[in-house]
Amino acid sequence: MISNKISNQTSDKISNKKGFFYGWYFKCQSDTQTLAVIPAVHRTRRTSTCSVQVITENKSWTVEYPAEEFRQKGRMISICKNRFGERGIRLMVCVPGLTVRGKLNFGPLIPLKYDIMGPFSLVPFLECRHSIWSMKHRVWGTVYINGTAYSFNGAEGYWEGDRGRSFPREYIWTQCSFPEGALMLSVADIPMAGFRFRGIIGIVLLEGREYRLATYLGAKVVEIKKGLVKVVQGGLELEAELMDRAGKPLKAPTGGAMVRIIHESAACRAKYRFRINHCTLLDFETDRASFEYEYGT
Repeated sequence: MISNKISNQTSDKISNKKGFFYGWYFKCQSDTQTLAVIPAVHRTRRTSTCSVQVITENKSWTVEYPAEEFRQKGRMISICKNRFGERGIRLMVCVPGLTVRGKLNFGPLIPLKYDIMGPFSLVPFLECRHSIWSMKHRVWGTVYINGTAYSFNGAEGYWEGDRGRSFPREYIWTQCSFPEGALMLSVADIPMAGFRFRGIIGIVLLEGREYRLATYLGAKVVEIKKGLVKVVQGGLELEAELMDRAGKPLKAPTGGAMVRIIHESAACRAKYRFRINHCTLLDFETDRASFEYEYGT
């Protein structure tokens, strides 16, 4: 059965008629390989299921399980023989077309100073709520996917989560680690009380210091088109540009049902620039960015 913690979160002021989903996103990345894994549970008024999605630089897979295979105890999720938590993950999947086996261990996590949602964490009826459990941590271990070894020896890790009833209608999400730290930015079309606005949450972790950009702190989108998004907040400016739209298909929730197809590039080319009071602190191009660009422009 689904644990009490998940059951409590399903209340989240969300009617069962509107459905519910809850999932974590783990990204592990070396200089040459990228592996992302998403364990999730999803329910509608009629059905309940859970799933494990596996994403690499070249391909993605979705494996569905009965809802009763989902368990959570604190910061530990299990789905069938797969385990996910703050100390690492263990994968054991064997279905037609996909065999995944292996174990990854995590070093100390780097959490945020406070909830990325800020005061919006207290607002009822939100379509989707975001969490960041670790901006950056070390990863050790090997996972075999259809016989190919994905080996990580002190590689970089990232861990976040989402819960609610649906992903935003339009949104951008990107995450990237770099030698001095890591960043994450999400811009989304948010429905609330009969109107819509562009919600922003973003973190730049740079040399141990956390810079936060968010709607509740006054952040605004000044440009969004053709894979580019630019956000400003007072003297802070963060710009991200997707340069290679070759995302792999993933399933995403609509009303709790995993019926929407989005596209994620787990490791792609992107540009980032971060400035404070017109002083550039970051300006780089990488082929190790993760990006979802679900805007029509």
